[in-house]
Amino acid sequence: MPYIEWRGNSCRVKWWNGEYTASGKKRYESASGFVSEAEAYDYGLDRESDVRNLRHVTRQSGRIAVKQWSLTWLATLDLDPTSVNHYRKVLRAQVWPRWGATPLVEITTHQYKAWKNQIEANYSANYARDILKVFGMLMDDAVDHVPPLISVSPVPKVNKRRGRYKPKPREKKNVVLTADIHRLAENARVVWGQTGYVFMLTAGYTGMRLGELFGLRREFCHPLWPASDPDPERREEGLLRYGGDDPMPAIRVQWQHKYLKDPANLDAQGVPHFAPPKYGSERTLVIPPFLAELLEQHLASHDSEHVFPALTGGPLLTTDFNTYYWKPIRDGADARVGRYSREKVKPVEVFAGKRIHLIRHAHKAHMDEDGHPRVVVEERQGHRLQGVEGVYSQVTPTMERRVMQCLQARWLTEEGTREGRG
Repeated sequence: MPYIEWRGNSCRVKWWNGEYTASGKKRYESASGFVSEAEAYDYGLDRESDVRNLRHVTRQSGRIAVKQWSLTWLATLDLDPTSVNHYRKVLRAQVWPRWGATPLVEITTHQYKAWKNQIEANYSANYARDILKVFGMLMDDAVDHVPPLISVSPVPKVNKRRGRYKPKPREKKNVVLTADIHRLAENARVVWGQTGYVFMLTAGYTGMRLGELFGLRREFCHPLWPASDPDPERREEGLLRYGGDDPMPAIRVQWQHKYLKDPANLDAQGVPHFAPPKYGSERTLVIPPFLAELLEQHLASHDSEHVFPALTGGPLLTTDFNTYYWKPIRDGADARVGRYSREKVKPVEVFAGKRIHLIRHAHKAHMDEDGHPRVVVEERQGHRLQGVEGVYSQVTPTMERRVMQCLQARWLTEEGTREGRG
């Protein structure tokens, strides 16, 4: 029960905060300035109710510093190691220098807003968003902690539309034609040989992520898959659906190739590692007949475990792919003579200065143009439909066969157009 006492002309209340001292005695907290015993007593009862219902923020809990809390917080995250390492780098570079020694309970909303304005003024939109996202999660989990470390997050949740309106920046995307994908493939053939040609067409006609293309192993690629799948259940299901008298050639997106970093040494590059695709988006992608034929010829031309080895024969992950592969394919390059001679590479203007990831966006646009159901398009991209539509929608073999037909038609139309131009 709360304990009431008068101190001068005001009343003070004390209550047990649910903790014990090192010697085993109950630890009490107090509040003063009440004008009546009833008011003080009710306040004490409310605090004891908070203690019983694990809502009370003790003075000791709120005094934990941001850096100390963030280290505990990182250890509790059940995420991909890459995500945890990214959060740690953001904390170390931006959050700890400003807030590391600050007790959680002392951070105010106005302090946060001033810092937010500074971050958004000094860094790119994407990086600023990452910084504020990590800090917001850190504060939210401090509130949700049992018992809570702070009673409310200093990061405001409600948009009160104060201040100037700032539209969200969006990357400008041009309309990418099938012809542009073929031009990239022809450039890749000059820069990288037949491997580059098949790589770029695979990217354009499947919409696979770059890490998934890096991680595509021969046992998960046509013509070996699904018979070569090491998982018996998946192999049986694949043969039943994609084999038979009228087979559908397909690629199984089972891995991405990425660097696994050591949390104790974030500045190090890390170790190449086969990991599940982003968001656990393992999936099977049917491919058109022309691409199936190209992949069959391509796999017969080398014995690497990687479907698309680098120019040196090793994994693409360990190369500077953007500099030595994508940029000359995208932006063009002068002719070279001598030992490493090659003809001039013409730029593909629609991709000038753009990320290779936009090939995925183009593939989705092409699928939309061909009128495929939303569930087909999203599952092919490795996304999951949310809500009732996601529960009841399903990709059928008939839908997949139509995807093959439409992609083959795009290839034939473009190749016919190119022959006509030639």
